Amino acid sequence: MSAQSLMGFDFGTRKIGVAAGQALTGSATPLDAVACRNGQPDWTRIEVLLNEWRPELLVVGLPLNMDGSESDSSRRARRFARQLAGRFERPARMMDERLSTREARERLGRAAHKGPDPRVDSLAAVLLIESCFAGAETRSPEETEQS
Repeated sequence: MSAQSLMGFDFGTRKIGVAAGQALTGSATPLDAVACRNGQPDWTRIEVLLNEWRPELLVVGLPLNMDGSESDSSRRARRFARQLAGRFERPARMMDERLSTREARERLGRAAHKGPDPRVDSLAAVLLIESCFAGAETRSPEETEQS
């Protein structure tokens, strides 16, 4: 991975977790989640974040079923990644995000409690970026459709 700055997105139809990361430090910072209305992201808010953080690469979590098969959420996340890349003229990559929400809850000490926590989605986005820094495989939205 040659990008020095990344922005990670944990896509959901009600909100999208967001994090910004820097390769120099190998770390990521959770940002406020972006709201969705009727399944549509707040593109204006995303644009503000991209202008503020100026990431070179956008990483979107790909929610696969535990057996690796596709879900409706997978298709929506891939569409979101393509829209990000097209709207903001930056490369977008997909990364398997299985169990990222569970790990985020565990890091927050919320494994047993399943209630809403506004920090979980953005912490899941942090985990995506950390996985990129650790060398996890990413693929383009089109590549993930073909597999």
